[in-house]
Amino acid sequence: MKRLSFSTGLVAAAMALSAAPLLAAPFTCPTRGGDLVFGQEANVNSLDQMTSSTISTRNIAMNIYETLITRDDNNRPIPELAESMQEAADGLSYTFKLRQGITFHNGKALTSADVAASFDRYNRIGLQRSTLDNVAGWETPDAQTFIIRMKQVQPTFVEALSSFSVPIVIIPSEHKDDERQQLRPVGTGPFRLLEFVPGSHARLGRFDAYKPNTAYEQRMGFGGYRVACLDTVTFRIVTEASARVAGLETGALHVVEDVPTRSVEALRRNSAITILPLQNWWIQIALPNTSLAPTDNLTFRRAVQAALGMEDIMDAASDNNFRLNVGFQYPNQPSFTDAGKETYNINNQQRARALLRESGYRNEPIVILTNRDLTPMYNAALVMEQQLKAIGINASLRVVDWPTSVQMSQRLNSTEWHFFHSGWGTQPALGALATMQFLVSPNAAYRPRDDKDDPEVLAAWNDMNIQRDPAVRQEAFARMQRLVLERAYAYPFGSLTKVQASRANVKGFAPFRIPRFSNVWIER
Repeated sequence: MKRLSFSTGLVAAAMALSAAPLLAAPFTCPTRGGDLVFGQEANVNSLDQMTSSTISTRNIAMNIYETLITRDDNNRPIPELAESMQEAADGLSYTFKLRQGITFHNGKALTSADVAASFDRYNRIGLQRSTLDNVAGWETPDAQTFIIRMKQVQPTFVEALSSFSVPIVIIPSEHKDDERQQLRPVGTGPFRLLEFVPGSHARLGRFDAYKPNTAYEQRMGFGGYRVACLDTVTFRIVTEASARVAGLETGALHVVEDVPTRSVEALRRNSAITILPLQNWWIQIALPNTSLAPTDNLTFRRAVQAALGMEDIMDAASDNNFRLNVGFQYPNQPSFTDAGKETYNINNQQRARALLRESGYRNEPIVILTNRDLTPMYNAALVMEQQLKAIGINASLRVVDWPTSVQMSQRLNSTEWHFFHSGWGTQPALGALATMQFLVSPNAAYRPRDDKDDPEVLAAWNDMNIQRDPAVRQEAFARMQRLVLERAYAYPFGSLTKVQASRANVKGFAPFRIPRFSNVWIER
């Protein structure tokens, strides 16, 4: 058997996926017990991982749920609930064998029927259900076998399936009919949900019946050999940066997911605290509502594009902790392209005003939707508002909490907003495929009328998925990025760095796209 490999950021063809050989010394907890408190910066109103793309949901939910396959630290697909995956010689089916002895938090044994039910629900309401567009169906020949049948060969299917952006988490079959945002939080992960109070906290407890993946000896990405050393993990919603810093200093918080730049140096001098920087945390972005006038007008959207000065926006968003960045991948990634760079950081008010006149704009109110939970988004929106006003656009902010802003942005044919501020972090880190999925239906982020894709954008997306030659798939990504930027379906401002921090007695915690609390302990 061969492992899957990557080529120019996309998964190359391979015949099989299997776990690493059994290693001699799996991780053991140096100490067990303790209650860890994590200071989370944004609110969360649901733990339905299938229907939410927010970081705040993923932070909590991905310590509860697991998937068939996930990614390791180097972004390569690895098995999680699957023991192995075999691709058919003709590329038209994938056979997964499940690991033995896995149980859900409610005590039920995992079988392939639960996997099929999970795929059924995702195919019905999953936020990125386009992952399954090329899937003809699935079968469960026995309790430990799950087979996916393809309509046509898709070299990137395993890459898409292993994404933990909005993953197909495996749930008990009896929960398959739970409606959107109403999924009962029962998974197979190392922690189970004890209590969830939206706007306040979520408390997880060790799942004593959890069975680590013995094909590994250490945690790898969001898979590998995972053990819950802690008794509980409490995700405390602390939206104020100063309160997170104060909680870290007093020990009321053990780990925080964001430290403002102005506080970093003082915290570095505190021997009780460890600073944990994360480069390329997210791409700061604004997205237009193209189902609503005047943002349905390309010339108007280009006027906005010409008005934007990215240095000022990113400086405000990140306390000068940023890098200008064209497009939807980070420059250090093999899939990076600067296609469409002519549209980036134009910052030309004269050109913007001319385009605004050409568009026929008549001083209609323009609503910029943002939130105060995530300071970079709010500050970026403030500067964007000023830059639009400077060219004669009647712009104003609508400020709600983060989950509400996401829900508003996802409503079909919404009349409530013109521009939505967000940050794409996990998706660019996972690769071009995971990122560009946000720009096709269902739920294309630029919100086309009736969710109808731009046909040229959709054609490029299809080529990204089905072309066998990695070079051709990369060209399709460059073409899709150029189209999205030239048609102003998104305004990527640049990439910012996230600084996390922990108490020095918290061991085993390493910064990642999602906070991982398996293999983490508190030193006594």
